[in-house]
Amino acid sequence: MTTLNPVRPLSHLSHPREVIRQFTPNWFAATMGTGVLALTLAQLSAQVPSLRQFAEGLWLFNIGLFALFSLLYTARWVLFFDEARRVFGHSTVSMFFGTIPMGLATIINGYLLFGITRWGDAAVAIAQVLWWLDVAMALACGVLIPFMMFTRQQHSIDQMTAVWLLPVVAAEVAAASGGLLAPHLADSASQFSVLITSYVLWAFSVPVAFSILTILLLRMALHKLPHESMAASSWLALGPIGTGALGMLLMGADAPAIFAANGLPGLGEIADGIGLVAGITLWGFGLWWMLIAVLITVRYLRTGIPFNLGWWGFTFPLGVYALATLKLATRLDLAFFSVVGTLLVICLTILWAVVMTRTVRGAYKGELFVSPCIAGLSK
Repeated sequence: MTTLNPVRPLSHLSHPREVIRQFTPNWFAATMGTGVLALTLAQLSAQVPSLRQFAEGLWLFNIGLFALFSLLYTARWVLFFDEARRVFGHSTVSMFFGTIPMGLATIINGYLLFGITRWGDAAVAIAQVLWWLDVAMALACGVLIPFMMFTRQQHSIDQMTAVWLLPVVAAEVAAASGGLLAPHLADSASQFSVLITSYVLWAFSVPVAFSILTILLLRMALHKLPHESMAASSWLALGPIGTGALGMLLMGADAPAIFAANGLPGLGEIADGIGLVAGITLWGFGLWWMLIAVLITVRYLRTGIPFNLGWWGFTFPLGVYALATLKLATRLDLAFFSVVGTLLVICLTILWAVVMTRTVRGAYKGELFVSPCIAGLSK
């Protein structure tokens, strides 16, 4: 008689401490996808009230997830410093530093959506402190990682993928969070500071991201699609477009009141109009990239897509595009955007369930704890 041996936890690792040794910033992409799902579901809670409780639970779960990943990654730097610092020379893994502030941004937004009901003004105070921390990390990623690309790392146009976007997009994600935070602050001076900082962050990120998108178009035309292991990266291009639209909509919505309170009444109205037009325009650009990403994904599915942590790239870009769509539905009162936004959230929920299930399974077996930076070193 044949007996089935159950899969042992972390069976693919030589020792449990390899979880720490092999831990990389890629894992924070899971907090981005989980956090954005909580935020999108909260937007639909007006139609389905029960969704809010589930979304809030998902947000609390995401806080725990972010804390766990932060602990593991900090432990890696403490226990395996020489190996951990190799990440700065790796042309792909280093890009994922941007996922840390972007994952934190979803938690900050959750404090404003869910925390105020639970903890009142304390939630706003926490969100404000975390936001400035997020801004500092986003600015550092947006400058230092490209600088290392220029000076330490080896890149070629045929090996380029949309992961180049990750470090620079973190700033515009912080900008969108700032647009959400500003109206909740107590005094007009703080509101003005956060709003102006958010506009600077948007400008710090979006033009650079669009420059990368231009190069990406050329790369795909000349060298075709990247390897199947990078299949999900085709969706990353939707991220800066969706976040750029969402940021302009959020910042513009409260600009009239904030600018007026600081002696600039006319400028606020202009900012609101520009924000709405920019949101609509970027949404249309995002629609093109989303349809292209769908076609590329279908093409990859013919031969199969190996699972890795990169699959989380399917979630966050779709999520921010869904948030921008639902925000347009609110501002324009058009059923079209409401229907499309709801469908996008449904697709996001299904994708998240699939990716999270496979991530948990891969983590349990130890298959996903692989650091390419030290892959050539002996265990």
